[in-house]
Amino acid sequence: MYKKIMVPLDGSKFAASALPHVIELAKAFNSQVIVFHSCASPEDAGMADAAGGVRDAAASAEHRVCERFLGEAAQELKAKGLEVETVCASGNPAREIIGYADKSSVDLIVMATHGKGEVAWVLGSVAEKVVSHATVPVFLHRVVERKKPILEGEMVGMP
Repeated sequence: MYKKIMVPLDGSKFAASALPHVIELAKAFNSQVIVFHSCASPEDAGMADAAGGVRDAAASAEHRVCERFLGEAAQELKAKGLEVETVCASGNPAREIIGYADKSSVDLIVMATHGKGEVAWVLGSVAEKVVSHATVPVFLHRVVERKKPILEGEMVGMP
């Protein structure tokens, strides 16, 4: 059913929190896993007016970081017995995720989301854009931060 599962990562623990789901799905369906990242283009990163050498150096540095964290994720997945491919693209993350999924016959996109409430409704998020425009199923792993409740009678900032 899911021969190719794509998991977009950004190098954060938050995004990587979707990996346990990817592992289980890939094992269950004997799927190939594509770990994917889209480096910001110089224009998207606000560097359109920077000198060419500066833009190129920044893009090159980001690409090296991308390759490193995708490689680490791929090693973790391979250690679980999975077939893994890494892809480091360049451009708007939502567009690149959707475009790659279309052209590469991806069967499922698995990604984490904050579910940040009203701010996400106004500004949108990569996950919201992907789920709204992808032509393949999208599995969203909602990451909820749990905060310790303030105990009754305890004052904030006091031990």
